[in-house]
Amino acid sequence: MKRILITGKNSYVGTSLENWLVKNYKIYSVHLISLRNDLWRKTDFSQYDVVIHLAAVVHMKENSEMETMYFKVNRDLAVEVANRAKIAGVKQFIFMSTMAVYGEEGKIGEEIIITRETKTNPKTFYGKSKLEAEYELQKMAYENFKVVILRPPMIYGRNCPGNYSKLEKMALKIPIFPFIDNKRSMLHVEKLNILIEEIIKNEVGGIFLPQDDEYVTTSLLVKKIAEQNGKKIYLSHFMGCVIKIVAKRNNLFNKVFGNLVYEK
Repeated sequence: MKRILITGKNSYVGTSLENWLVKNYKIYSVHLISLRNDLWRKTDFSQYDVVIHLAAVVHMKENSEMETMYFKVNRDLAVEVANRAKIAGVKQFIFMSTMAVYGEEGKIGEEIIITRETKTNPKTFYGKSKLEAEYELQKMAYENFKVVILRPPMIYGRNCPGNYSKLEKMALKIPIFPFIDNKRSMLHVEKLNILIEEIIKNEVGGIFLPQDDEYVTTSLLVKKIAEQNGKKIYLSHFMGCVIKIVAKRNNLFNKVFGNLVYEK
């Protein structure tokens, strides 16, 4: 039986992964811990085969006052956990990074495609702190300490927080929504669970860019969410045309309706 430690006790992905592994497999023992205080430092890492590091600062204001916090948690804490795991003899360390390390936000009317050759160029404290953590973790990798880096796009699923929850709230409140035929890479939490289990089972290391099999159109996603909740929503091509014009002066619309995908 493989013993797995997940940091980020109350995280959406961590809770989902634990439930999924326990429900579908009898070969994994899963334990979640919080890193919000110093009690985690008393954890005996030697009893685990795999550490999955999910604890992070996400969806917080990007102002100068928060810069120190982003790097303290997303970089320094990740490196400290990995060091303790390596010294204790843990065989595999899985780090949840982000698509934001590429610094792309998507643009309406333009194809933005991230490939294996695309260089990282983060623009936010979140993206920068995650990328710096990646660099430090990769230095630690060797044959008996596999380091896995996941760079997912927007993760979604039932009761998912973050940007997806904002789309969900919108879908349930408004009767009309703009229609723009864009393409976005997204990742369902269950597909992420399957990927992580495969990574653990095969004891691999490396960088992974996971996504769903098909790209998502934001407008159609909002309509689907509404329908699943018994709501009707009208997709307006006229509103879509207006947004295309306004987006030239307001980058917020590019974040929602712009094209941003991983190469299939």
